Amino acid sequence: MNGPSRATGPTATMLAPEPGADMRRREFITALGSLAAWPHAAHAQKANRVRLIGVLMSYAESNSEGQADVATFRDGLQNLGWTDGSNIRIETRWAVPEDTGLMERFAKELVAMQPDAILTHNTPTTAAVLRYTRTIPVIFAIAVDPVGSGFVASLARPGGNVTGFMNFEHSMGAKWLEQLKEVAPRVTRVAFLFNPVTAPYADVFLKPFKAVAASLAVEAFAAPVRSVSELETVLAALAREPNGGFIQMPDSFLLAHRAEITSLAVRYRLPAISWHRLFTKFGGLLSYGHERVDNYRRAAAHVDRIFKGAHPSELPVEFPTKFELVINLKTARELGLTVPPMLLARADEGN
Repeated sequence: MNGPSRATGPTATMLAPEPGADMRRREFITALGSLAAWPHAAHAQKANRVRLIGVLMSYAESNSEGQADVATFRDGLQNLGWTDGSNIRIETRWAVPEDTGLMERFAKELVAMQPDAILTHNTPTTAAVLRYTRTIPVIFAIAVDPVGSGFVASLARPGGNVTGFMNFEHSMGAKWLEQLKEVAPRVTRVAFLFNPVTAPYADVFLKPFKAVAASLAVEAFAAPVRSVSELETVLAALAREPNGGFIQMPDSFLLAHRAEITSLAVRYRLPAISWHRLFTKFGGLLSYGHERVDNYRRAAAHVDRIFKGAHPSELPVEFPTKFELVINLKTARELGLTVPPMLLARADEGN
């Protein structure tokens, strides 16, 4: 009679789950998931934070041109997805060219905010900011000689924390004299007007200016001025002898006093050429220079690239791409000058 069968192999034992084990397992898996997601969350938090941009302008805050420059920069950023008051905050400081103490204070103040980038207007504002930082990205909208000024190691490879845009080829010193002679052929004595404080780069324009002067039968000389009173002294002396004229070098001091300069030019009947169209608006004869606001639009693109990971040392200094020739025909008539048809044909504006 057979008895009940017996298992001969090893017995498989099913252990009862320890109380709370499932909960601890779920918590462990959740923790692993959180750790895996942390770098992505941190990156998103960094990407979504509000970026701070400092702006230092060499204008009075009431200056309409300076306001237009900053508005162009802001609009350029907005077109690239950066909106002031949303994902960026722009802190702007204004200091007139003569007030170097205020410019210095504002430069220090902006750097102390530790912004993600600083936009500087020109050579003096850039020099002021770089005295306080060599790490924060700095983009200059206008610079005449960034290598000679010590801002960058070279135009192609800036090599530090700063890059930006030039406003002229240095050969423009010769070009201005050629155009002045074209519209005022009787001119034989030409002064090159600038303020040594706000235009420390004068030599880069003076050299080509003097080099071409001999071939045009022109006596060329530098005319440094440091105040409004010196402006009248220099231009009155120039007018005492016949056939004089002058060139206004790119200089924030001269731009700030364009009304006085053009008034003196008309009073002393001196043909003059400037780099900036605002001089012709105030009665100046002739201007030839870059389209300034374009540099502020391009500066916004540089800030965008830096915010997306580029370093200023990787962004070459760029030359201007747009130039404009403006002739004030009314002033030409008052000076008894006939604008050559070929020069008029090249003009972007003649009024």
